[in-house]
Amino acid sequence: MPADLTTLKQDLTRRMESAMETLRREFAGLRTGRASPGLLEPVRVEAYGGEMPLAQVGTIGVPEPRMITVQVWDRSLVGAVERAIRDAGLGLNPSSDGQLVRVPIPILTEERRTELAKAAGRYAEGSRVAVRGVRRDGMDQIKTHEKKHDISEDDAKDWAEQVQKLTDQFIKRIDELLVEKEKDIRQV
Repeated sequence: MPADLTTLKQDLTRRMESAMETLRREFAGLRTGRASPGLLEPVRVEAYGGEMPLAQVGTIGVPEPRMITVQVWDRSLVGAVERAIRDAGLGLNPSSDGQLVRVPIPILTEERRTELAKAAGRYAEGSRVAVRGVRRDGMDQIKTHEKKHDISEDDAKDWAEQVQKLTDQFIKRIDELLVEKEKDIRQV
């Protein structure tokens, strides 16, 4: 059965989009000096005999630009939520008031901004590597189809060019997201 370029491109696009979505989630977890519910997304809480995402034990809110609140549903988990936020490596120091955990967002120091920019760069590079891995898989599929004589040598070359163009588009989007995030981090 002859291979189909459209199907291959759709599969590769879907997988590359997944790498972009992962990058967006990682960037949301990087603090930019403004309160954002996404900042606490990576936090996992020891609860009910296992680890759970913070959003599954309470409601996260942003009542003001430099404050995040977590309304914990189960009073017995307030201490665990505080510990999880404190130990998440985000440089945050929560305090509780009954079932409400307040998380003030401190002003970023220049040193912390530099660390965050480096972390953003690492996340972006991880996404670039993931996109290149998808490209490699696509190129391998093209070679396999060519060896099986499902497609001609010229078609294989055309397909490879299409896959490379797709890869270049995604790498460019990753670079644009990184520049935007670094700009966000550097803003006072």
